[in-house]
Amino acid sequence: MEATIGAGDFKAKCLKLLDDVAAHREPLVITKRGKPIARLVPMPPDTQLFGALAGSVLDENDIVAPINAEWDADR
Repeated sequence: MEATIGAGDFKAKCLKLLDDVAAHREPLVITKRGKPIARLVPMPPDTQLFGALAGSVLDENDIVAPINAEWDADR
């Protein structure tokens, strides 16, 4: 069950609630007159670009050596 807070309380405690959502990584539903109107969710964690594709190569061959195949451009 997601935590909820009224819009008035959210307005008064906005900065602290932003820090809490970021720290605990759990969303917060903001309500107005008991009805949900918005959901505050944490940003996804930053991913490192270097090494992001590690382990994704399925076939490893020599990509520099010539192949014995006829090309249309050779005709």
